[in-house]
Amino acid sequence: MSKHHPPKLSDADLTRKLNKKVYFDQLIELQTRLARIQQAYLFHGLKGVLVFEGWDAAGKGGTIRRISQALDPRSFKVWPIGAPRNYYLNRHYLLRFWERLPPSGAISAFDRSWYGRVLVERIEKLTPETRWRAAYQEINDFERMLVDDGTRIVKLFFHISQEEQMRRFTERLTNPMKRWKLTYEDFRNREKWDIAEVAVDEMLARTSTEVAPWHVIPSNNKKYARITAMKAIVEAFSEGVDLNPQHLDRRTLEAAGKTLAVDQSLIDSLRARTE
Repeated sequence: MSKHHPPKLSDADLTRKLNKKVYFDQLIELQTRLARIQQAYLFHGLKGVLVFEGWDAAGKGGTIRRISQALDPRSFKVWPIGAPRNYYLNRHYLLRFWERLPPSGAISAFDRSWYGRVLVERIEKLTPETRWRAAYQEINDFERMLVDDGTRIVKLFFHISQEEQMRRFTERLTNPMKRWKLTYEDFRNREKWDIAEVAVDEMLARTSTEVAPWHVIPSNNKKYARITAMKAIVEAFSEGVDLNPQHLDRRTLEAAGKTLAVDQSLIDSLRARTE
């Protein structure tokens, strides 16, 4: 196995883009693959976790929406993560994430995640340095336990330039349908961009592992970012998994043959695959 090399923000080529036709062609293909992955996970009892981190206005929400369009919400859950309430403040920071992990057959997406410990809590000095520094190993151990238990993890960091972020803030201010997305915190966070960059690069270096690597997604072009992120998810979630439609059991096929107005040859062909 080749040695894993953690990514850096500077590795991301922010000039990458996709035209509309290529984007929609690939989006349809990837959404179809995601639907097949979900069916396979349900059948085989597999579990998947998606971690979305990135700059404000970098496109995490838009990517999550395109993924959600393809999946049945009964076994796909999105967890928007904000500041913990008092119950969790008095307990280990990983507790609220343990409680939101997917059961067998399901996929969970975390819009922000346990990486807040080494990002916002570090940047805002909400946690003593000894504790957020200890979190790198705690997180690696946490993720290894999940992987050893059969959970696949895909971690995505959406990276944009400061100039593109400012353009998107302006768009949010001028567009009434997007204005709700703009908050005072967005501007306050911009003032700490340089400090945050150091924190992000250290997070990538310390927690991108063989079992749970980070993907830095160039996101100045939203279409390119969505497709790149979805490709990473599809690749990781489908590796070694049989995505073919699953066989029906004999009793179901016999009932279908008696009840449904379908050609008997179809029932016979499906029965042959089962046997």
